Order: sequence, then C-alpha cells, then structure tokens
Amino acid sequence: MASWALLELQTPNQSQPLSLNATSCDEAWEAWALLHRVLPTCILSICLCGLLGNLFVLSVFLVARRRLNAAEIYLANLAASDLVFVLGLPFWAENIRNEFNWPFGALLCRLVNGVIKANLFISIFLVVAISQDRYCALVYPMASRRRRRRRWAQGTCLLIWAVGALLSLPTFLLRSIKAVPELNVSACVLRYPHDAWPFARMVELTLLSFLLPLAAIVFFNYHILAALRGRREISRMRCGGPRDGRTTALILTLVSAFLLCWAPYHFFAFLEFLFQVRAVRGCFWENFIDLGLQCANFFAFVNSCLNPVIYVFWGQLFRTKVWELYKQCIPGSLTPVASSHRKEILQLFWRN
Repeated sequence: MASWALLELQTPNQSQPLSLNATSCDEAWEAWALLHRVLPTCILSICLCGLLGNLFVLSVFLVARRRLNAAEIYLANLAASDLVFVLGLPFWAENIRNEFNWPFGALLCRLVNGVIKANLFISIFLVVAISQDRYCALVYPMASRRRRRRRWAQGTCLLIWAVGALLSLPTFLLRSIKAVPELNVSACVLRYPHDAWPFARMVELTLLSFLLPLAAIVFFNYHILAALRGRREISRMRCGGPRDGRTTALILTLVSAFLLCWAPYHFFAFLEFLFQVRAVRGCFWENFIDLGLQCANFFAFVNSCLNPVIYVFWGQLFRTKVWELYKQCIPGSLTPVASSHRKEILQLFWRN
C-alpha cells in the first residue's frame, strides 16, 4: 500500500523516486504537477478515514469488560495493523507534496518505511487468517473448536507480526537518503547491494503479498459458499429465512475489494520490473508506469479504510459487541445480551 514503488523497486543504478525518472521524459510534467498537488490530499483523506475507523474498532474491542474470543482477536489485530499503517501515510503525503524531497531525516526514512512495509504484510496475512478462521467455523464447526481457541489465535497473530517484522528488515537496513543534485532533492531510497536483489524482491512481493494470499482467500471462501449452499434448507428453517444471499454478498465483496485494491499496483509493479530489465522501453512506457504506480498506490491505500467496513462493521459479531458496549455505558439501559445469544452470534460469525 504505502508507495511500494518507493519501497522496493529501485536497482542500484535507478535508486531514486519514480518521479525522478521523468528527467529524460519530461513531456508528462503537467500530469506530475497535478499529482503532486492532488495525491497528498487524497492520501491524507485515506489516513483520516482509516484512523477514525480503526480507532473505533479497537476501542470497541478493548473497552469491553470480557476477554476477546478468537475471532475478535484476529479483528483487533487487523485494526491495530491498519492503524499503525495509516499513521505512516502523512509522511509520504508530505514527501509527494515536496516532489519526493524527503524532509524528515535518515532515521525516519528507515523507520517509517520499515513500519509501513511490515504492516502491509501483517494486514494481508491477517486477512488470510480471518478467512481461515471463518472457514473452520462454518465448514468444520465441531472439529475447529480447538483450533479457534484464544491461545491459538494469539499465537497465530504473534507469528504473523514476527513474520511481517522479518520481511521488513531489508527496508530497515537498506533505506537511506540520497542527494540528487540535478533535481535539487534529497530522496529517501532503497539501495540494493546486488543486482539480483530487485528480482528476488519482486518475486517476494508478488507471491507473498498478492498471489498466495489471494489464492488462500479464494480457497477458503469458495468452500464456505459451497458448505452454505449445501445447508441452505437447514439454514432457512433455523434462521427463519435465507441468509446465503448476504453471506455471498459479503464474501464476494471481500474478494473484490482485495482485487480492486491490489491488482492495479501489482500490474504496474510488474511493468516497472520489465522496464528496469529493459524488456519495455521508451518515454511512453516510462511515464505510463511511473504515473500508473502512483495512482495504483492510492487504491492500495484504500484497503486500510475498507478493512474495518468489510471485516467488522458488516459482521453481526461486531454489531452485537457495539450494542453490548452501549448498554454497559448507558445507565438504566436494557440488560446485557444473554450468553446463549452471544454463542449463537459467534456460531454465525460472518454469515450476516
């Protein structure tokens, strides 16, 4: 999400922000001038929405007077990861407004980019974990009880945070400030120690942050839909009406949001790699790729705002938890939700 072109895709001979490529092909200067004015405002809007949404989610989960269950642990960690991510966006908004002249020093250059990259992976892996948790709960409800214990969820989240931190280590270690005298800027860039690094990082980026997570999400949700279709009549009898329509809409929205947020970036990132290895050449491709990557980054940023909506606000589990919290905070309100009803809600997690 966070300006991945600036995070990962520079070779030793091209270790500058994307807009710096325009020095040899400057016919798109008007488009770049518009981008420098408009994109920072859009990024700050995403930051504000993501900040409010994820803070609200965390407040609901953490203020409650009881321990979180497995599903809530995954959702709380997802909100925390997205919150940490959006806190880094103002730095990059200012960086773009400054035409990629990094004004915050070498330490923040490494820290901001490293934290952003770590939380990108963490957020995506948590989305997969949520899909897997929902798959176990709906497809194998009896056999999955042990897997969905709180300790299992806590251990899974801890492992995801550790893997995200590990994958961000190259960014922490290799980020630095580079002066570009011809453009009078000091850019925060990623300097690879060897020519083979860009290819390895491109494979890592494509596989770990897109193809494998997408395959897992599609696999889990396809089997959820298949299981729900097989139990359609039972669901109608128990719930008083068909719920498959809302479940199908939720799952299709989940997969569509992932594709819409990430597919444009990975498309342009792959074109950028082809340009670096000189498989495609010319000013048209240079400007098309550079501008396209910046616009695709914006769609990737949106994912941190959509996550609270798709995975939390839409779910019956979260709505019930908000209602419980409201009744705890308002004097003279109705009695709390009964334990049996809470269990029913948990069993129907993500089905409406």
